[in-house]
Amino acid sequence: MDQFKKFTSTVSSTVSSSVTPFAARSQQWFKEQTGNAGEKTELPHDYVELEVRIDALKATHQKLLAATSQYANEAYDYPPNIRESFQDMGKGISEKVNLLSKAGSASEAQAAITAPPSAKPQPKTFNHAIARASLSGSQTISMATPQGSTEPDPLAQGLEKVAIAQEKVGEARLAQDEQIQGKFLAGWSATLNQNIKSADKARTAVNNARLSLDAAKGKASAGGRHEESYTENQRKAIEAAEDVFVEKVDEATHIMRNVLDTPEPLRNLVELMKAQAEYHQRAADILEEVTKGISDIQMDQETSYRKARDQ
Repeated sequence: MDQFKKFTSTVSSTVSSSVTPFAARSQQWFKEQTGNAGEKTELPHDYVELEVRIDALKATHQKLLAATSQYANEAYDYPPNIRESFQDMGKGISEKVNLLSKAGSASEAQAAITAPPSAKPQPKTFNHAIARASLSGSQTISMATPQGSTEPDPLAQGLEKVAIAQEKVGEARLAQDEQIQGKFLAGWSATLNQNIKSADKARTAVNNARLSLDAAKGKASAGGRHEESYTENQRKAIEAAEDVFVEKVDEATHIMRNVLDTPEPLRNLVELMKAQAEYHQRAADILEEVTKGISDIQMDQETSYRKARDQ
């Protein structure tokens, strides 16, 4: 029986020590919301400025992440109006072109186009879609060319070059996306979900300490009592709450300054710009090369066209 009383007393003491501070803070918060609280303890000006800067940093990370998270979605630029078949999404462009080059007849060419798909599905990007449409058009025109023709169709040639180039651009875009995911999105998300979250947690601790302090002050001044009439226990309670408040403000100040001073977000931005620059440079090189190749075909066709007209 004595052990039961001792256990009950221990539990009651534990519950009281954990619930009472929370209840006091909740009551103080409610009073402040309803305008029935006394004067609130002011936070240091420097601390408030840090809070404003942390809020700005948080909002910036959230907005940029909302936009750049699309880099983790392969089909972010895939046109919704395109309807590609299972065969269209089969083998890659380069693989199909290789099979077509070995085809000795129209039936073999058709078999190359409709060859079973590779184990890995073809990417759903805008460039890959253009590549697939271009190769399909090239083969359609080639198969419509009369048998026995000694010269390949110029447009079919040009479309095949476009298909190969667009696939290369699409692969470069996927490489860019992978680089951005690993070197920008990962770091940017870590800052938001770890560093800024740690600062928010510290700020919550400050607010709780401030509520506890003001609750202790409010309890001591109940009934209009002035500070000189506080009891010794009330003074000790206020002093203890003040110590905790100052400690939490110092901790939060240190954490927020560290979050704001770290160069990690700028490092992440450099990686984002670097990945985009490398992709656009690679794409420009590919497109410049294919443009020259198609221009050569165009010039040859125009020369043949003028000669035919002059005859």
